[in-house]
Amino acid sequence: MAHQLQIRNIHTHSFHGCLPEEKIIGGRFTVHITFTGDFSAAIQSDQLAHAVDYVKVHQVVREEMAIPSALIEHVAGRMLRRLKSVFPDVQTVKVEVVKYNPPVNGQLGEAIFVMEE
Repeated sequence: MAHQLQIRNIHTHSFHGCLPEEKIIGGRFTVHITFTGDFSAAIQSDQLAHAVDYVKVHQVVREEMAIPSALIEHVAGRMLRRLKSVFPDVQTVKVEVVKYNPPVNGQLGEAIFVMEE
């Protein structure tokens, strides 16, 4: 049986982007993580040992978002690999990275990169 756990709206001020100013000033980002798998053990046992620990998820996201990268695609890839390593029992991990107000020659509210493995 497949279940989903969504951890949404992890907000950071990070330094991702191709422009030099982005590495100095930084910007607003939000990360959403979705785990898909069989969570029957957690449902039945009510034990954190059988579940995805939100504290660990938050820690991985904060650590990866703290490493400056040119591309949000690169950040998402690093994050996904680490989360799969920390939680090997889940079937898939989906990472969404939202970059607000990316600098372009015009108005652009957000750029979102999504990947799932």
